[in-house]
Formats: sequence, C-alpha cells, structure tokens
Amino acid sequence: MLGIAGYGMWRTRGRRDLNSYLRGGGDSRWFVIGLSVMATQASAITFLSTPGQGYQDGMGFVQNYFAMPLALIIIAAVFLPIYRKLNVYTAYEYLGKRFDGKTRILSASLFLLQRGLGAGITIYAPAIVLSTVLGWSLQWTILCSGLLVIVYTVAGGSVAVTATQKYQIGIIFAGMIAAFAILMHKMPAAVSFSDAFDLAGRFHKLKAVDFSVDPKKRYTLWTGLFGGICLHLSYFGTDQSQVQRYIGASSLREGRLGLMFNAVFKIPMQFFILLIGSMLFVFYQFHQPPVFFNQPAWRKAVAHDTSGSLRTLEGQFNAAQAQKRELVNRWIDARRAGDSAAQSQLADQALAADANTQSIRDHVKSTMHALDPHVQSNDGDYVFITFILDYLPHGLIGLLVAVFFAAALASKSAELNALASTTTVDIYRHIIQSRGDAHYLAASKWFTLFWGLFALGVALFAGLMENLIQASNIVGSVFYGVVLGLFLVAFFMKWIGGTAVFCAAVVAQLVVILLYATWDISYLWYNLIGSAACVGLAMLFQLLFRGQTRVAS
Repeated sequence: MLGIAGYGMWRTRGRRDLNSYLRGGGDSRWFVIGLSVMATQASAITFLSTPGQGYQDGMGFVQNYFAMPLALIIIAAVFLPIYRKLNVYTAYEYLGKRFDGKTRILSASLFLLQRGLGAGITIYAPAIVLSTVLGWSLQWTILCSGLLVIVYTVAGGSVAVTATQKYQIGIIFAGMIAAFAILMHKMPAAVSFSDAFDLAGRFHKLKAVDFSVDPKKRYTLWTGLFGGICLHLSYFGTDQSQVQRYIGASSLREGRLGLMFNAVFKIPMQFFILLIGSMLFVFYQFHQPPVFFNQPAWRKAVAHDTSGSLRTLEGQFNAAQAQKRELVNRWIDARRAGDSAAQSQLADQALAADANTQSIRDHVKSTMHALDPHVQSNDGDYVFITFILDYLPHGLIGLLVAVFFAAALASKSAELNALASTTTVDIYRHIIQSRGDAHYLAASKWFTLFWGLFALGVALFAGLMENLIQASNIVGSVFYGVVLGLFLVAFFMKWIGGTAVFCAAVVAQLVVILLYATWDISYLWYNLIGSAACVGLAMLFQLLFRGQTRVAS
C-alpha cells in the first residue's frame, strides 16, 4: 500500500496546472478509465460486507445492479457528449451554464453533503471490522489509512488517483479470486462443486430474482429496474467522483469504452462477490460457525452475562448445527444415490433445522442487545473476515487485508479529488473570480486536505447499525434522485428555467427526507421518487413562473 501511494506521488511529479490536477490532463485511455470507474464504485465496503450479504440473504442484492448497463449506455450516449462539448471540470458546472448560479450551487452542495458523509463511511467501514477482529486501535486504523490517501491525493490530484487505482484494483481481483479458490478447496472431499451449488440452491442462497411487488422488500426485480436505474444514472452520470474519472479521457470514444467496460463486467463482478458469500454459507454447513461472527463483541457480552444464558444458547446452537450437518450429509448421499424422494424429504428437514439455528442466533442477538444496547446486532460484516482469519494460510491473510485497504484507498482518493474539484470550481471559483490557475490549484489542494480531514472526523465519530454495503447505498439514495431530476430537466426540458427547477429541487429533497423518516419502503425507491418529484415540480413551478424561462445555449 505504501509502495502504490509512493508511486502515485512519483508518477505525478511536475504536474502544476489546474486542468491536469482536476481532470488528469485529458490523456486517459479506455481501459484505465474502466478500471478507475470500477475502483471508485467498488469500495472496501463492497469486498468486506457483500460476502456477508450473500451469506445471510443469498444473491438477491445483485438485483440492485440489473439496470446499471442500461444506465451506462444512456450516460455514454447523452451525458458524456454534453460534458465534453462544454469542456466542464464538474457535472454541476454544466447546470450553471444551463440554468443559473443558485441551481449550480444547490446541486454541488447536495453532492458535497452526501459524498462527504460517504467518504467517512468509506474509511470507517473497513476500519471498524478490521480493528475489531485484529485487535487494532480503531482510531489509529482510521487515521493511518485516511492520512495515507490524503497525502498522495493532495500531492497528485486526479492523475494520482487514476495511476494508483490500476494497481489497487489488481490487488483486489487477485485477493478475491484467491479467497474463492481456497474456500472451494476447503470444502469436504466428498462435496463436489456441483454439490455445493445444489446445496446453496436448496437453502435459497442462489435466488437472484424476486418478482415480489411488496414495496417494503429491499431487493426485487422492480426495485432494481426502476429504483436502480435512477440510482445508477445519478451515481455514474452526475456524481462528480465518477464523472471526474471519464471526462479526462483522451477522446469521446475512449470515455464511452471505459463506461461500456463497466456495463459488461460490473454485474459479473458483483455476482462473483455475492457467490463467495453463498459458498461461505455452504462451507459452514460442514464446519462449525460461531454463533455470532463478531467474536470480540461476543466475548465481551459473555463476560458480562452473569446468568450464563449466552453460553446456554451457544450450546443449543452447536447442537442444532450438528443436527443440520448430519441432515446435509445424508442429503448428499441421497443425491449421489439418485434417490429424489429422500433428497426432497431431507432438504425440507435441513431447511427446518436451518430455521432453528437462525432462531437461536436471533435470540442471541436480542440477549446481547439487552446486555449492551450499543452492540451491533448485525454480524454479517464479520462473516468474510472471520473465514479469512480462521481458514486462510498466512500470506493470503495479509493479501486479503491488503485488498480491503486497497479498495478503501482507491474509492477514498476519488471521492476526495471530486469533493475538492466541486468545492473549488462550483463554489470557491464562483465566488472568488478572476484569479489565475496557480491560485485555484492551491485552493484545490487545500480543499482536498479539508475534505480528507472532514471524512476522518465522520469516520472517527461514526456508528453504523446497518449492514455497511446497505448503509452506503442508503446515504446516496436519499440525495441521488433529486440531483438526477435536475439533470433530466436540464437535458430534456429546455423550456424550464433556473428558478423553477431550483424551487422544485429544494421541495423534492425535503419530501424525500420526510418520506425516508416516516415510510418503511426499500431505499431504492427514493431514487425514483426524488427524480420524479423534482421533474414534476419543475414543470409545475415553470407554469407558475411563466416568463422566467432560460433556454440552454
């Protein structure tokens, strides 16, 4: 990690112009852009938390990405050509040209708010898990990883981000493939690859599509298609941390190819990471899992449990797990013998036994919460790291720890670079005008430092009770829809002016926040609600403000 950071600083030596610092000099090729876009989106949360999501709930989370290829095609066809034609530094600079200064500042401020919080989660997510299971100081883990990325991002800007992300994503891919290979190798000799997949299917861990129309379900085909397309259009098309990755392409074609690289490979990558989680579930049918994967929290709770109820529950869990293991082994024997009737009966019994173990785990969590109301009851984020520490050989453990930090640094550097660019171009330069490039370059570096320290502050005082991968998406979904609505109006409704769309965005954002606080629906719907509310209200306000239309140039 130190070597990659050092390379990023060396690679960007002598870069002193604002264009190079903010956009990378405009010489990036499609493959580098594709990897950079992927590395920015796939933070440590993706590789640390998503396997736990697959372990607990199966492959359903992949539905979140079903609309992503279509969104990237739309961005490549519509968004990217406009950004390049106007030669903007940020996406929000375009809104200033299309509408007015207040709309530009509003959209930039919404981005800064949600991405500043997101940057804190990016640091906090791997730090809280790694510090817990490895016995490291949480504060020092946050500070060391955060300060390292701040140093090379301040020094090299966008070029340093792109240069380091290539190698960070290489470490990530190598580590995840190695983890999957070791996982499958450590399955019992009698369990074939086909057996493992069939068993995962029997326990509903391979169900990737849910046709339910229940709005409370987080991941269904409909949330993925309708809410997901708004989420991905907003994230990849209007979030400066992504826009900055591809507007620095050497040509329009290179930028489009970089986006298409992600359209092709992102869903398979996410499927593979979730598959690791599903195979972990199968693995733990033959190996004894802990009753609670966050072992430090478990040991602390046991020490304070004077009644001994947690140890009693642990014994019940181990016994129930042994019973389920016996049923699973008998099911494999029946499968090999071709006895379909026995397979069906044993599968039903194994599912009932699994429900029993889950019930005991739920009782454990409620007991732990009663002992300590601040305990994180969702232990899904600790499933993958527990497997790594318990079953991987030394060396590979180090590689996987490096994976988590590489992903954190890759995503965090892009976020800091984007936060600094937006603050400098859309707010500072808008207020402090007629200064030279040297002045704005220095300001960009100071803003990079500021946002890095802000993210560290968020991470140091964060407290997440959600699964981390979901927490990250929830933060974005509250804001992304409204920002997307601003851009949809700008692109496709030339008759609507700045005052109308500004008022619409403010009202729509307040509506989304209110609904989030009061409704119990999948967070993906807020992307659709926010964008639809912004567009609809903009049309309504324009009719009320008739005569104030400003047509785009």
